[in-house]
Formats: sequence, C-alpha cells, structure tokens
Amino acid sequence: LLNFFFPLSLIFLNDFVILQIINNDSAYTVDGDVFFEVDKFENYGDLSKQKLENNRAGERVAVDSRKRNPADFALWKAAKPSEPSWESPWGPGRPGWHIECSAMSAHYLSHKFDIHGGGIDLIFPHHENEIAQSCAAHQESHVSYWMHNGHVTNNNEKMSKSLGNFFTIREIIQKYHPLALRHFVLSAHYRSPLNYTVSQLESASDAVFYIYQTLQDCEDALSPFQEGNTKEDTKQNVRTVKITPAAQECISKLRVEFESKMSDDLNTAHILTGAFQDALKLINSSLKTLKKKQQRQAQLSTIQSLVEVKKEVTEVLNTLGLLSSHTYSEVLQQFKEKALIRAGLVEDDVLHLIEERTLAREKRDFSRSDQIRADLTTKGIALMDLGNETIWRPCVPVEQEQPAASVEEQQKET
Repeated sequence: LLNFFFPLSLIFLNDFVILQIINNDSAYTVDGDVFFEVDKFENYGDLSKQKLENNRAGERVAVDSRKRNPADFALWKAAKPSEPSWESPWGPGRPGWHIECSAMSAHYLSHKFDIHGGGIDLIFPHHENEIAQSCAAHQESHVSYWMHNGHVTNNNEKMSKSLGNFFTIREIIQKYHPLALRHFVLSAHYRSPLNYTVSQLESASDAVFYIYQTLQDCEDALSPFQEGNTKEDTKQNVRTVKITPAAQECISKLRVEFESKMSDDLNTAHILTGAFQDALKLINSSLKTLKKKQQRQAQLSTIQSLVEVKKEVTEVLNTLGLLSSHTYSEVLQQFKEKALIRAGLVEDDVLHLIEERTLAREKRDFSRSDQIRADLTTKGIALMDLGNETIWRPCVPVEQEQPAASVEEQQKET
C-alpha cells in the first residue's frame, strides 16, 4: 500500500530542475547546500511588488554568511542529523521549500499554464521564489494568472491550534450540510479574509435551504403538467407560447449579472444576491399565479416561464458547485437532519411538540402554543401552519427576549 516511487521520482525531478538552474548560472553550491542567486533574476519581486533592496535581512532569521546575497534561498539543503534525506549530486539532503512546486508544475502542467493559486501568505517569499527558479530553469516558464485567497478567521482571530479555535471541514459538516459551508465560502471574495462564525454559517444554511425549497416547490407545481396526456398537450402548446416579459427580463438580468461578476475576478460574493434572489422571488410569485384560475395561454406562459427561470437558476448553482447530485427533496431532508443534530433533538421530539401545540391551540391555550413555537425557534426549528397542518423546517436560531425585570427584582439586584 505504501508506494515510494512517487516521492522518489519527485526527488529526481527536483535534482533535474536544480541542475538546470546551476547550468544556467543562477545558483551556486556551498558545503552540500545549493542556493539560488536572486541577483541573477532581474524580475525578482514583481509578483509581491517588493524591491530586493528593501528586504531587511536578519530581522527574523539569522543571515547565512555563506550566501552571496542575504535574500538568496535554498534549492537543496544538506542533510542534518535526525532529518530525512535523499542522495543527490551535492550529497545527501532534501529539497528546499520552493523547488518542489516548480518541479511538479513543470512535470504535470508544462512550463506554461493558466492559473496558479495559493494562500495570500504565500505570495512572498514562496511564489516569488517559485517564479524566479522556474524562469531560471526554463526561460519560457509563465503563469497567466496568480490567484491568492484570503485567510479564514474564527471570530476575527486567526485560526490556530494553540488558541483552540481551529476547525476542520469534517467537524463542521457533522452539524452543517456541505452545501451550506460552500455557500458560506462563496459569500466572500476569494482574496478577502473570511470570518467564520456560527451565525454566518446558520445564515448560509438557511439561504441554501430556501433555494432548494423553492426548486422543490417549482418541481412539484410543474409535475402535473409533465405527466401523461397533460404532458403531451403541454409540449405541443408550449412550442407556440412565449414566456412572460417579467421572466424574460429576469433571465436576461441573471445572465448579465452572473457573467459580469464571474468575469470580475470571480466575484462570487454578489452572485447569490441581486438578480439571483430576484429569480427565486419570481419563481415563488409565479407559483402563486399558477394556482389561480387562468386562461389556457396565460397558464402555458406561466408554466414555460417557470421552466426557463428554474433552468437558469440551476445553471448558476451548477457552475458554483451548489447543485447537488441528490434530488431536491433529499437535500432538504439532509438539511433537516443537520438542524436536528444542532438542536439536540430527533424528529419524534419535534412531532410530539407539534402535537402538543395543536392540542394547546384547540384548548385556546395560546400562551403555551406560542411558547412551544418560540422554544423551537431558539433551537433553529421553525413551525409553519399550512391550513390544518403544521410542518417544520430549519431556521436561523432566534434568541428569546428576556422579560423586563420588575421594580422589586431590580431593587434586589442593587
């Protein structure tokens, strides 16, 4: 199961790249170490906008007197006791921090490729050094776009194990649906810092549930028109039916806004607002219209409008990775299961409380009825009365307002 050929072959690639850099007179060896000579690369600092002469060496790490320039960095490090090492033309040792990235990208992507990503903290020195050594090895090396993402913080503090505020994705999706986490990440521009808070994740979860509930409602409303004879009749008539002007305008705005935001440095932060929310609102308003008595042509126009707007919405979701392979109803059920976990309940608990609330309402005990609903809301469970039926759905937990203290209680506290 442990295949050592890949790391060994990668070491060979490192050696090959380093040899090319040395042969191109951009590196030198000292006591088994190999250093890149930054003075030989005139574009050093272009990515980070840092000038070489402004780098103040020795403030964080002691300057190695063997270097020709304090900014020179290691391509290969000679072996040290208790550290892993491999054989090389310069003796046993290990690759420097940056060289492996140049070796892997050149091997798997070629010397020219479109996009290179990484955290914003890697711009300097890591990616700056990667560019220098790649170009020194092969002059044609080029990356079209460098994309650096901001850090995820926790309550405005940098995540770290020492602070105990570090979360893994596995830990988060135990309580929240993966689509909620993805929506949360997309809510900020990739270059901006993203502050992780439970309230924001709750809001993201609620937003995705609303999207899938809208899609499910649309699917349910359209299904009678897509079955049997009704389906054939609808198909024949739809060919001559135009969608409503409102639907056409909605689709046009959504396309323009989506393309413009994605073209603006993948500005996903504003894609799921604006025109996208307008499209969801149009679906819901059209569903209400469909329930009303309409002339046949108007009804077909509403149906076709729903089909086309829903198609546009799902295309946006698919591009953003928010369209699940599961059915809408399955996704909604998964969200409900996560909400129950967060609330510390099982569905039978909720159903029992719904039944208790129904009995309280029958007895006109509205105080108890309201209290049950309020208590569940604080746990992220919302009750919805639909005719004679009460259903539940996840919601953003709402804190109950504490009743004002009486004069006697205030005097006791003082």
